[in-house]
Amino acid sequence: METAELTSWIGKSKTTQDTLRLERALLLSSTIGQREDIQNGASLPVLWHWVYFQELTRIDDLGRDGHASKGELLPPIDLPRRMWAGGRLEYQLHPKIGEKLTKTSTISNITPKEGKTGKLCFVTVQHEYFDHKDQAVFTEEHDIVYREDPKDKTSTSAHVAPPENATISETIIPSTVLLFRYSALTFNSHRIHYDRDYCTDIEGYPGLIFHGPLTATLLTEFAARQNPDQQIKSFSFRATAPLFDTEPFAIKTDGKNTYWVETSSGGLAMKADISFG
Repeated sequence: METAELTSWIGKSKTTQDTLRLERALLLSSTIGQREDIQNGASLPVLWHWVYFQELTRIDDLGRDGHASKGELLPPIDLPRRMWAGGRLEYQLHPKIGEKLTKTSTISNITPKEGKTGKLCFVTVQHEYFDHKDQAVFTEEHDIVYREDPKDKTSTSAHVAPPENATISETIIPSTVLLFRYSALTFNSHRIHYDRDYCTDIEGYPGLIFHGPLTATLLTEFAARQNPDQQIKSFSFRATAPLFDTEPFAIKTDGKNTYWVETSSGGLAMKADISFG
């Protein structure tokens, strides 16, 4: 698509509704670590709303990578690889399990670029959530990047050094079962999370990609355990390198507001800022 045609999608919006059903929260709890506070009327843990508001795309409307091939909200950008690169979230109220919410999603920015690996296109989508009284509950932005296929069939990321002042750390051991469950819970058919041949032969990765949203969710769960008497007020993150099912990774914090994820080789995979209030 030409730049003028792309920018015509800015402002395009879509409104959906969903109920934060207890059963789905219990399924996520049993997948990423059992929590005792999952019950109707309790606050939904941070980022758990990502297992709701699923995109019901017909299977014959999916593209090569398992994502929707036709533009509905997101423009049909002619670049084959798609990743969630980062985002920001801020709570006005904390939603409750069992509550019905309305979500309005709007494309707020589209930026084509040329990088070292070829053409790129960044799309920012703003999501606003409201309760049954039309009160704002929370807002978030997603940064989505579209990329070309790797020219030599080998995907590499520049090594970014992580912070060196970690005071607490946990190790995560990925598994294909964990990736399958999270894909199923989020109705995510992106093949990079379950089709190893597609990952290695088409996208040039050494293994299955660990979901960026799942990484962010594990990170906020880690933060919640370090601050059991506080609620997360805002969260922002940026992914800098992929994680794979073939190697463990570590979640770390400086004991303040900075949290990050390190690859097994010591590179920075994701960095986040979290505030409590």
